[in-house]
Amino acid sequence: MDQSIFNGERGRVWHVSWQLTLGRDLLRWPSLADRIVGRLISANDGEGRALLFYLVLPREIHVISRMRPGDPPSSLAAGVANVIGKWVRQADGLLGPVFVASFRSEAIGDLESLCRDFRMLAWRPVSTGLRDGPTNYAFSALRILLGLNLPGRFRTGPLFDLLGSKVPQDRALIRRVMAEPPTELDVLQWELAKDLVPARGTLGPDGMMTRYVQGPAAALVAASKDKSIDGALRILVRWVEVKLGLQGGHGLSSNGGPEGARGRALVGGLALKLGLCSASSVSRYFGRAKATLSEQMAASSARAAGQAILAIPMEQIVREAIAIALHARDAGAG
Repeated sequence: MDQSIFNGERGRVWHVSWQLTLGRDLLRWPSLADRIVGRLISANDGEGRALLFYLVLPREIHVISRMRPGDPPSSLAAGVANVIGKWVRQADGLLGPVFVASFRSEAIGDLESLCRDFRMLAWRPVSTGLRDGPTNYAFSALRILLGLNLPGRFRTGPLFDLLGSKVPQDRALIRRVMAEPPTELDVLQWELAKDLVPARGTLGPDGMMTRYVQGPAAALVAASKDKSIDGALRILVRWVEVKLGLQGGHGLSSNGGPEGARGRALVGGLALKLGLCSASSVSRYFGRAKATLSEQMAASSARAAGQAILAIPMEQIVREAIAIALHARDAGAG
């Protein structure tokens, strides 16, 4: 495989998506969905662009595109959203914005990430309840890539060229990638990471709150028992307690000593670094004054011990924290 497409030498592979506002439905008129597919293909016909995959759902549009260096995803997104937005308004007669946001884009940096997004998109019609199998959905490139439909205007060559093999082997690879359906946990984590759903919690100024989270923070929320920011914080708190050796009921919430203050400061610093929630939310979680927590966070980040913990890769922290939480959950169930 030519890795230069992932490191920027010959461009980038991007996952670009749009989410429609409530009340809109792209599949209400199959002819509209067909036109949208055509627009996605034509928008990727420019020099140095290639459409690798597309998916049109009632309230979501996804493309995976290869774009030349210096061609930002915003240029692709504008050409798609302006035209499709006009078509949707003409079809449903509703005023107001068509899309929740102008677009969302994420660079795909390696084959593993490409396969992960491909698997989630292939199964998306199933995980959203539209179909009972991934190959039974019309408005997706999947059937064409697998040789189940004629290609029409969509060219399978760019994806197969990227995979660097021959068509039979590439189709076999696609089937292997999508062989295992994603779990509910996989789906929720992916939806959170792609800003399709916000994380919810009870730690806002007036109680209930929503917040978009990314990467490791999305994994924490998805892994928590109640799928919330509060639950994600509980997982993070437990990891810090284990890291500091606080056992036997001397948890961070009840520990009024210096170790408790240090631990709460570390939780606050990690929550901010993860983008999980604000320091104010952490202070509400612990029932402490925000000013006090902020002072403790600043002091902790200035100490070598605190710096060492904050320097641990977030992916490692989240992986260990989730493992601790799952072990405790399994032990409780037993």
